[in-house]
This record gives sequence, structure tokens and C-alpha cells, in this order.
Amino acid sequence: MIVWLIIGMAIVTAVPRFLPVFIVDWVSFPKWVDRWLNAIPYAALGALIVPGILNVKPDAPQIGIIAGLVGVLLAWLNVHIIGVVLGAIATVFLLTL
Repeated sequence: MIVWLIIGMAIVTAVPRFLPVFIVDWVSFPKWVDRWLNAIPYAALGALIVPGILNVKPDAPQIGIIAGLVGVLLAWLNVHIIGVVLGAIATVFLLTL
């Protein structure tokens, strides 16, 4: 019984994720919908990163903000993503010493 429950939950989870992959080639959206859909990854990334930046050290949120600004600066200078992450981590490390 439990195996069927797990299989059913897997199908219910997988269908909404795979269905858009097949539908998106057949449907053409208006330009404003395309612009809106293209903005979703940036909004999701911001929603994930900003709380993390503010909670690096709850008693000193300025450390996370400074590290976030270092990351933005490194990204603006076209540093590789690994360098951006390591630069932000190093900033937090140095500021917490």
C-alpha cells in the first residue's frame, strides 16, 4: 500500500514539472508575458538570497549586507561565479574575526 502511495505522490509531483517542458514549444505567448516569465528567475533568486544575506549573523546584519555588496561588485566585474561566492564567504569570514 505504501509503495503505491509513494508512486502516486511521485507522479503528482512530476507531472506539473514536466508538462510545461512539452507545452512551451507549442504555445506562443504575447511579448509582455515573455518579459514577465523571464523576470521570474531573478525574483526567485532575490527571494532566496536576500533573507540569507540578512541572517548571516542575526546580531550583526551589516556583515551580510557588506558581503552581499562585495558579491555584487565581483559579479559586476565579471568574476566567475565561484570567485563571487568565495569572495562573499571570505568577506564574512574576515568581518567575523
